[in-house]
Amino acid sequence: MTLKEIAEILEGEILCTGDNEDLEITSACGSDLMSDVMAFVKNSAMLLTGLLNMQVIRTAEMMDMRLIVFVRGKKPDPCVVEMAKQKGIALVCTKHSMFVACGLLYSHGLTEGGNHP
Repeated sequence: MTLKEIAEILEGEILCTGDNEDLEITSACGSDLMSDVMAFVKNSAMLLTGLLNMQVIRTAEMMDMRLIVFVRGKKPDPCVVEMAKQKGIALVCTKHSMFVACGLLYSHGLTEGGNHP
C-alpha cells in the first residue's frame, strides 16, 4: 500500500512525504506508548499514534518506520514535521480515531507488524 493510498483510505492530509512518495507500506502498529512500540513491534513500516512529540519521531527512526499517522485530528508542531523531514519519515494526519484508522487500514489489507506476548 502506498503513502497516497493510505492517505486516501484515512481521508488524511500528507504533512510530509519523507524520502519517497512511492513508499510501500505492508504492515502497521497503533500505540500511544512508545515503550510498547520499542518492546513489541517488529517489522512494521508504519505507526499510528495520538502523540505529537519529538519522541515519536525518534522512536520511528530507531524502529526503522517510514510513516507516522497522527490520529484524532491532531497535527504536530512545525518543529516535529521538520525533524521527520530530516529523518526521511513521512507524516499523515487523520480525523479518525486510532480504532477506526486501524480498522480501515486492516480492511484494505494492511497487516499487523508486532509480536505480542
